Amino acid sequence: MRLFLVTACVLYLVAQSAIPGAAQTVNVTGDGSVQSTPAVVGYGVGGVVGTILYAPLKSVFCLLGGVGSLVTLPFSTETAGNVASASCGGTWVITPAVVRGDEPVKFVGEPRP
Repeated sequence: MRLFLVTACVLYLVAQSAIPGAAQTVNVTGDGSVQSTPAVVGYGVGGVVGTILYAPLKSVFCLLGGVGSLVTLPFSTETAGNVASASCGGTWVITPAVVRGDEPVKFVGEPRP
């Protein structure tokens, strides 16, 4: 029931922003480009949906990296740390900037220096 209500609210907000004649306010992004309200709402919804789909995959990758890190731990603590930081680092949340293409998705993080 809760999922139904949340879905209904999101669809209502998206529908309200897409109605012709509704207030079309203008938003300016960090790079100075101008976007309409429906575009901003669409990027926000895309970020939420993207995160819902992406986060479980990233979690599984991190858990498998943790297992791999445990396997390498007896041989080299530095390698174990690099495996853990590479598998659990990187992008965890899909933001509207990622959906717009302004920022990349880093599935694999940077190893520790």
